[in-house]
Amino acid sequence: MSTEPPGDAPGSGRYGDAVFRPEQPGEGERIDFGALAYDDITMTRLRALGAGPGWQCLDVGAGTGTVSRRLLEEARVERVLAVDRDARFLGERPVAGLDVLEADVTAPDFAPGRFRLVHARFVLMHLPERERLITRLADLVAPGGVLVLSDAVDLTSDRTPGTPYTAAMRAMWQGLRDTIGTDVSWVPSYPQLLRGAGLVPVAAEIHVPPLVPGSPISHFWADTWERSRAAMLATGLVDDAAVDRAIRYLDSEECAALSPGMITAWGRKPDATTL
Repeated sequence: MSTEPPGDAPGSGRYGDAVFRPEQPGEGERIDFGALAYDDITMTRLRALGAGPGWQCLDVGAGTGTVSRRLLEEARVERVLAVDRDARFLGERPVAGLDVLEADVTAPDFAPGRFRLVHARFVLMHLPERERLITRLADLVAPGGVLVLSDAVDLTSDRTPGTPYTAAMRAMWQGLRDTIGTDVSWVPSYPQLLRGAGLVPVAAEIHVPPLVPGSPISHFWADTWERSRAAMLATGLVDDAAVDRAIRYLDSEECAALSPGMITAWGRKPDATTL
């Protein structure tokens, strides 16, 4: 789920309109490849933070709803409100306790209530006014509840070996920044931003899934490069042949690279017992 202001300036597109269109064939499968790579880590963290029976949860930018359903089926939370700007994938497998809301989290009237858990994964990195949105999401956390944010962090650097993968990844990040405003450079500041929103204590961790041929994360990046190919080519950093080489590289034994990591940060809203 993503929103950007209208106009022709760099980063003026929308996540689901300019690049990753939900009506495009295979988009749900692309999202699910990411879920296969990251859901176990997400669920381990959410359950460690206490998600369980009686909890009311908000899943922002819920995608195909894999985390929302697992909260209900595995953590046995009472209710999950799954929100996305385009909710077409969320109604495909109804589960008791799952409510679906098609809405834009950046809208001024977005106020779905208070929740013991507010969770957003791979959402804020695509959105403008990120600090304001973190404050808004913190406002939706009930006293004693927790806000959990996960986003990508780029692990390439000037010293990263030059491979087809590295060339494609750098072009992708630049292309997404130019097209829809994606910016992962500020993600390591999550803990400080959560503290600034009044949440204590705060903490964070990072997970880097292994890039091996045939793995879900390798499929995810290959599909993501295909969908963002036009934006990548527009940077001038790669051409069609370079993108094709990178996709083949992901499925080869020669692949030796770090996938972008997922930083997860969380903070708890004080209640009367902690004041």
